Amino acid sequence: MQRNYKEVAQSWLSEAYDAATRESVRALIDSRDETALEDAFYRNLEFGTGGLRGLLGVGTNRMNKYTVGMATQGLANYIRKKVTSDDVSVCISFDSRNHSDEFARITADVLSANGIHVYLFDGIRPTPELSYSIRLKKATAGVMVTASHNPKEYNGYKVFWSDGGQITSPVDKDIVSEVNAISDPSEVKFIPGEGAGKIELMGAEVDECYIRDLNSLMLSPKERAAHNDIKIVYTPLHGTGVRIVPATLERLGFKNILHVPEQDVSDGNFPTVYSPNPEEPSALKMAIEVAEREGADIVMATDPDADRMGIAVRNSDGKIVLLNGNQTASVLTYYILTRWKELGKLDSTKYVVKTIVTTELITAICRSFGVKVYDVLTGFKYIAEIVGRNEGKGEFICGGEESYGFNVGEFVRDKDAPIACSMTAECCAWAAAQGKTFWDILQEVYAKYGYYREGLVSVVRKGKSGVEEIAAMMTGYRQNPPKALAGSPVVKVIDYNEPEKTGLPKSNVLQFFSQAGDKVSVRPSGTEPKIKFYFGACGPDADEKIELLKAQFAR
Repeated sequence: MQRNYKEVAQSWLSEAYDAATRESVRALIDSRDETALEDAFYRNLEFGTGGLRGLLGVGTNRMNKYTVGMATQGLANYIRKKVTSDDVSVCISFDSRNHSDEFARITADVLSANGIHVYLFDGIRPTPELSYSIRLKKATAGVMVTASHNPKEYNGYKVFWSDGGQITSPVDKDIVSEVNAISDPSEVKFIPGEGAGKIELMGAEVDECYIRDLNSLMLSPKERAAHNDIKIVYTPLHGTGVRIVPATLERLGFKNILHVPEQDVSDGNFPTVYSPNPEEPSALKMAIEVAEREGADIVMATDPDADRMGIAVRNSDGKIVLLNGNQTASVLTYYILTRWKELGKLDSTKYVVKTIVTTELITAICRSFGVKVYDVLTGFKYIAEIVGRNEGKGEFICGGEESYGFNVGEFVRDKDAPIACSMTAECCAWAAAQGKTFWDILQEVYAKYGYYREGLVSVVRKGKSGVEEIAAMMTGYRQNPPKALAGSPVVKVIDYNEPEKTGLPKSNVLQFFSQAGDKVSVRPSGTEPKIKFYFGACGPDADEKIELLKAQFAR
């Protein structure tokens, strides 16, 4: 049944909402901007299988104290129903975004009011450290307040379970049901009272454990010591990495860590970048300027919650060039497997995990080392799910996704930019010990396994009409799939809405494969108003084919 957004907006003028909220709603109504009013109230902000993410502002379809409170009450209800132990606890962290600290405190208060012990970080911390803290504290669950790499207008709320990974089936669907059952803020216990759980702050002691365990995963101490003077420019892009990444690199012995002072400032408005996303070339502009001025070897950037890392390196001509997530993950996988083999650590129980839209170059590398590769749906939570499923039976080496996420080892069950930065720096030192650079290793990989090229185009469609248009596009591709990719006939179509055929959870993703071995994946974003087209090609003409595929699909 279509709900009347105007009536819902009017209900937010009641005394159930604070004065500031009522004032903002009244201003929105009086503005007579019907599109804005409808988008704010036409639906409840969806609590998806990973949590919340949306625009900041008043309304049922916005991130605000009430939608956060209702989501947390649903989470608390689920925990209380499903966890019988009296020793119930939840870890909470938050990034530098606007209102993140406020939303984290509201989350802590609501959980506490429901009799749940809360471990709350004393300041901004990365998402991977939140994942780590859950396992360290043996907590029941975790909440990270972040919208990751989204623009400043957004915030979000990720839910993790006791294994340190983001929630997956059936836990995710059961929590969604509990959240959807909360129909009004009056059902939320916002204020801890008698019988409330303790809210315990955590900070430096967890940082120390996290850095110690990450550093234990390193593989080349001699090469690192011999080349600890490589010049590294690092920027947190105004986010949480500033608390951890430099400290981790310094602990590893790297002496030349250069900063972008303006971007070390934690600021939810991200004043020096258009978007705090290391996938965007413009986000690394200031760091590259520092690298050029100082003659640095490599540039590293992490997004606001420090789970994604982007890098730029010097090519054969000494020019600084950006690498994409597929290239970085491929080089790191090659480096780690090479060192594991040299150290005698490889056997049939070791494995790597990647997502279905990530480069097939990683598969080729792993096969050459005799290492099993798992393909999972897009999202690092599915990588973490494989790690959990294999616990005690196999050992996770590393895993990555094209969207600049990478992880090593089993301490953290999410993508981890601090470990990616550390491993990248060590890989540079290892390459230097051979008279090579990170770029040289990439070329070596291409020479061994073939030239792979990937591309990504995101088509943005905002608002209610955008949601409907994206849905129509997916319907169109299902009913009329392309006959050819870059001139080569389509020989295979995979619809991930059919789990009985894929063996993976149901997901709104389509993949098309050509006779020539090229691949196109089509996937609506689960966190932003866009539909994504992922392109993959291999061979000497891969660059040309990628451009043809972009022209074919991104219209």
